[in-house]
Amino acid sequence: MGKVTAGLTMSLDGFIAGPNDGPDHPLGEGGMRLFDWYTSGDTDYVVPSGGMTFKISSRAAEMLQEVFSSIGAIVTGRRTFDITNGWGGTHPIGEHVPIFVVTHSVPEGWDYEGTPFTFVTDGVESAVEQARAAAGDKNVAVSAASVIQQCLRAGLLDEVHVDLVPVLLGDGVRMFDHLGREHIELERTRIIEDPDVTHLTFRVVR
Repeated sequence: MGKVTAGLTMSLDGFIAGPNDGPDHPLGEGGMRLFDWYTSGDTDYVVPSGGMTFKISSRAAEMLQEVFSSIGAIVTGRRTFDITNGWGGTHPIGEHVPIFVVTHSVPEGWDYEGTPFTFVTDGVESAVEQARAAAGDKNVAVSAASVIQQCLRAGLLDEVHVDLVPVLLGDGVRMFDHLGREHIELERTRIIEDPDVTHLTFRVVR
C-alpha cells in the first residue's frame, strides 16, 4: 500500500494563498507570486493531463515526474473544488486519477458518467480510506489546507512536502493552522535547492 502524502507551495511565513481567495482569484491577492518558480527554470515539464507546461529546473522536473507518477488518488476539500470549478473536470495530475472531495453536501452538475469525483460527506477519515482503496499500491495525495490540517490532527498523513518560496505574504490562507496544542514531529527526508524555491520533504513521525 502506498503513502498518504500532502504537498503545497508555501511562503516563508506559512501562507499557501493570499487574502480574499476565491473563484476569481484562486490564489488570493498577491498569491500568484508563490508560483513564479513554475516559469523561472530552463526545463519544460508537461503535467500528466497535458493541459499545462511548466518551465522549471531539471531537478524539480525530475521530482515532479516522480511524485505525479506515484499518485493513485487525490483527497481534496469542497472549497478548493469550488474555487477551481473542479479543474474543469480534469485535474492536472491526470483525467483517470480518482478525486475524493470532502464536503457537507454534494454539488449539483457533477454527477455524470466518467466523472473522476466522489463526494464524501462522512468525514476526512472516510475519504482517505476510500482513496487508499482506489489508489492500490500508489500514493494518496492530500490537497487543500483544511484537509491537510484534518489529516495531520487525525494521524492520517505519512509525508508532507513543501515548496518553500522566499517571500513573506503577510496574510492569507495558512498551510499549518488549527492543529491544536499537541506536537507533531517531522523528519526531513529530502531537500532540493533551487534559486527561487526550496523543495522540502518530511516524514511524519508517529
